[in-house]
Amino acid sequence: MVRHAVLAGVALAILGLGGPTSFAAESESSAKPAAQIIRAGSVVRNQAVALGRDLVVEGRVVGDAVALNGQVRIMGEVEGDVIVLGGAAHLASSARVGGNVFVLGGVIEAAPGAIIGGRSVAYPSASKAWLTLLEGPALGIDSSSPLVVGAKLAMTTAWMVLVLLFTATTGRQVLSTSQTVASEPFRCFWVGLTGVLAMVMTALFFNLFSGGLVGVPLILLVVFFAVLLKLWGMVAAFHALGAWLGSKALKRQLPPLNAAVAGLLVLSAIKLVPVAGLLIWHGATFIGVGAALVTKLGRRERWFDLAEFEGAAGRA
Repeated sequence: MVRHAVLAGVALAILGLGGPTSFAAESESSAKPAAQIIRAGSVVRNQAVALGRDLVVEGRVVGDAVALNGQVRIMGEVEGDVIVLGGAAHLASSARVGGNVFVLGGVIEAAPGAIIGGRSVAYPSASKAWLTLLEGPALGIDSSSPLVVGAKLAMTTAWMVLVLLFTATTGRQVLSTSQTVASEPFRCFWVGLTGVLAMVMTALFFNLFSGGLVGVPLILLVVFFAVLLKLWGMVAAFHALGAWLGSKALKRQLPPLNAAVAGLLVLSAIKLVPVAGLLIWHGATFIGVGAALVTKLGRRERWFDLAEFEGAAGRA
C-alpha cells in the first residue's frame, strides 16, 4: 500500500470506514477524540484503522496500522505497514514493524531499539488531502463518503478557476490543443503516457546521479514542466469533451468557455464513480498531456528544429 502512495506522489485529498476491528478507547483530553488503543496481549488479524484520532498499538496487528488525521504510537508489533496521513508516527524502543512506515503531513520518530523491516518515508509538508483521495479505496474507505465527495468538489472548483484563467488569457492556444485532443485522442494518449514515463525517469536520473545542489533544481524543473503540461492539457480535454457533447446533445457549437465548463463538470461527475471514474480521469490526463506536447502548448511549433540546429553547428 505504501508503494502505491509513493508512486502516486508525482502524486492526492478524511472519511468514513467500516471493517477494521476497534478496541477500547480512552480520552486523552476533553477536546480531543478518544484514541483507539490496541491493548497489550490483543491481536488484530486485519487492518487497524483510526479516523480523526490517534492509534496506539500496545499489542499485535497482523495487518497494517493506519491513522487518518491522527498519530500512530507503537509500543508493540505491526506485521504489515504503518501508514499515517495527516499526523506523525512514534515508535517506542519496543516497537516492531515488519513492513514500511509511510507518513504524510508529519514525521517519523523512532526510539533506539525500534525495528522497521521495510522503508521509512515521511513527507512533512505534503498535502494529506491528495493522498487520502488516492489511498482511500485501498484502505476500504467508501468513495461516496461526504468528505471524499467534498474534497473532489473542492478540486472541481479549483479546476473551474483554472479553466476561467486559461480561457481568458490563452484561449486561442488552448483551443488549438483541444482540436488535437478531438482529432487524435489515441495518439495523444500514447504520447502523453510516454512523456510522463520519460519525465519520471528523468527525475529519477537527476535524483540518482546529480548532487543535491544540482539535482534538486533540475527535479523541480521537471516537476514544474509536468504540472504545466497537465494543467494545460486537462483544460484542453475539458473543452474537447464539452464541444463534442454540445454537438451531439444540443446539435450546436458551444462557446469556448461554456464547452470547457461542461466538459469539466461531466468528467468530475464521472470521477465520482468508484474505480472506473479514476481510470477515465487518468486516461483524460494522459490524452491532455500528449496533446500539450504534440501542439507545444497550442503554438503548433516543433520542440526542437533540427535543421536550424544543424545550420548553426555548420556555421560554427
